[in-house]
Amino acid sequence: MSDNVDHLQIHGPTRAQALASFNARLASWGIFAPTTEPLLEDFGTNDFYRTGLTELWITNQIAAGYCGKYLFVFAGQTCPLHCHKIKHETFFVIQGAIHVSLAGQERVLQAGESLAIAPPQIHSFTGLSDALVLELSMPCHVEDNYFIDPLIRHWHQAIVAKLAAGGAGG
Repeated sequence: MSDNVDHLQIHGPTRAQALASFNARLASWGIFAPTTEPLLEDFGTNDFYRTGLTELWITNQIAAGYCGKYLFVFAGQTCPLHCHKIKHETFFVIQGAIHVSLAGQERVLQAGESLAIAPPQIHSFTGLSDALVLELSMPCHVEDNYFIDPLIRHWHQAIVAKLAAGGAGG
């Protein structure tokens, strides 16, 4: 990952349970995961299975200008409304189905379907089933995420400020 993002992680029993379920689901689909540590986020809500996301980074090549990562949501789990000012991304659904809200329009993406998201389009997605999405994008930077929910936005801005101040550890 481009930044130290450990402070974005959930910890404790919820993390252990979610990680075990995530790994079991990938195995049931016959999907091999990169050896990087998954990033399990609850966006400061303390309600991971409702508002959360598991990211598994393949690469984030800042200088070369590209990023690739798996995004996984459990059925009913939502990655909240947000946008990027710089990052253009394309989602490709590998397994499952997601409901996507993009710039005020709703649509469903099934396995095999893709969707390009240009900045600064506001978007979110929810698992209609357990779902694995491949994100291909410009490089990912923590500070290029702008959340719509004021509580999540405040939580995220505090993390960005901590990174900017050099306090990346815990």
